[in-house]
Amino acid sequence: MQIRSAEIPDVLIIEPNVFGDDRGFFYESFNSRRFAELTSVHINFVQDNHSKSAKNVLRGLHYQLQQPQGKLVRVISGEVYDVVVDIRRSSLTFGRWIGVKLSAENKRQLWIPEGFAHGFLVTSESAEFLYKTTDYWAPQFERSIRWNDPILGIDWPIVGSPVLSEKDRAGVSLKDAEVFA
Repeated sequence: MQIRSAEIPDVLIIEPNVFGDDRGFFYESFNSRRFAELTSVHINFVQDNHSKSAKNVLRGLHYQLQQPQGKLVRVISGEVYDVVVDIRRSSLTFGRWIGVKLSAENKRQLWIPEGFAHGFLVTSESAEFLYKTTDYWAPQFERSIRWNDPILGIDWPIVGSPVLSEKDRAGVSLKDAEVFA
């Protein structure tokens, strides 16, 4: 497993060691001990989620103000453009975002610690997205920042209009959002 820091400190891009031959491939998608050795981050996942979405579906930018969730995300079918926004007001990178292509082909994973808003856009015909979380989903604490907030200026690789849920259409601007201290 290779781990490198993203442009925003604390967000990590994980490249697994993939062993393949004419039968297929094998890789260890997560090992708590190895992750802690490489990052000094000790995490305990409590929930696994799996979603499937069609092309141009955009989910996010989501976070939970209370019961915040760290997330380890990956794609097992298709491809997404994954976006993380730093919403820790005390951070030097507050309001900055990064985008990373995650796909079944590149097998890349992204570690998103607490204090970040997260979303993704499906860029293939469909995609299956897996994520482990460090706390349980609590809809009463969930918040959403508008995907196209001009303050953030996220450069989504989309042609046309995204397919959004009602919750995501109702997202607020970063300037109006409740954020982490």
